[in-house]
Amino acid sequence: MKSDPAKRHWQVRLVPLIVALIVGFTQGAEAQQVSEAVDRASDAYLAAQRLMKRIDTDGSGSLKEGESVKLWRRYRKLDTNQDKVLTVEELSLQRLVYLETGGERNLDVVYKTVGKRKLLLDLYYPTGERDEAVTAPPVVIYVHGGGWAAGNKQGIAKGAFKKVFQRLVEQGFAVVSVNYRLCKKGSDVTMRDCVVDCKDSVRYLAKNGEALKIDAERVFVMGDSAGGHLAQMLLLTSPESLPGDEKLESASYKILGGVSWYGPCDFENTDLFNHDDRDDFRDRFGNRILGRDSDPDDKSERYREVSPVNYLRQDSPPLLMIQGNKDTTIPVKHAHFMKQKADELKAHVDIMIINNSGHNWRKVDAEIEPSREAIVERTVEFFVDRLEQ
Repeated sequence: MKSDPAKRHWQVRLVPLIVALIVGFTQGAEAQQVSEAVDRASDAYLAAQRLMKRIDTDGSGSLKEGESVKLWRRYRKLDTNQDKVLTVEELSLQRLVYLETGGERNLDVVYKTVGKRKLLLDLYYPTGERDEAVTAPPVVIYVHGGGWAAGNKQGIAKGAFKKVFQRLVEQGFAVVSVNYRLCKKGSDVTMRDCVVDCKDSVRYLAKNGEALKIDAERVFVMGDSAGGHLAQMLLLTSPESLPGDEKLESASYKILGGVSWYGPCDFENTDLFNHDDRDDFRDRFGNRILGRDSDPDDKSERYREVSPVNYLRQDSPPLLMIQGNKDTTIPVKHAHFMKQKADELKAHVDIMIINNSGHNWRKVDAEIEPSREAIVERTVEFFVDRLEQ
């Protein structure tokens, strides 16, 4: 039997109010848990309203089956009463993933608009007592992985990333998770666009640092896989290079250090993509670098432009690269190559090699060593140590 949409509307709107009353009669840890449930419900409803504005092509306030075949295919599973009409209330029932810190957060901040698309970031503030009038907190920016073609900012709340960033928030860092355009099949987005978007997110934070209550002169970066590459690019390129949004070009910031988990450093050197057990090289990422309509004569220049190793200098901020020795997606050779270049330049690059590890810290043949917990500890330690120097 189908449910009444009007009834569902009031159910969704009343739940936070009822829960709020419960909080008033609840003490200690239980009150905190219930309070966070209220926050999640409110955030989910606001996020659903924002999403509906983007997908509601006819301005009716809902998404109907015949309105957009592509959009309906993507969101139809949320049509819980199966009436072929997707409402804000139904959208709000999907789980809103964010980093659980118990502290203040600012979700879905628009840092720039490309065409009709708004690019978003999430900002999480440090927990514990601090005097905002004395000093604004340093910032660690997380850039998600996904082969430059998938993933989103919600990745910060999953797996080992969740542990890293929860600890950093406790250590006094503000944490930012960024969305960027993706090199999806059929799109005109290239890897360069991904870099530009990420740099614009940092520029936005710097330009609005005072309003956001963060310190744009104490910025750190971290990413995994494709995000590890993008983090390296943010770390090693100058703030004014690779400009994007004209309104953000003048923003000034200072990145003090960065961590790359299994991220590539060079696309020109094809030998780096040959794993020891597999000598065949397949240019898996070439189309994401070149795009659909690139001039073949520009290939070397385009590959060079998005290769972080080319920006490494003696005075570059410290970089920590952590990679698995049995990773066939981004072979460990990338970490060794960047370390070799750094030693030649006397630049600050450290590497941590994880034995028996494939991509994403998947174990290969045996348990990975050092452990995931050790990887988390080393990562957090890197940021804390850089802050104290």
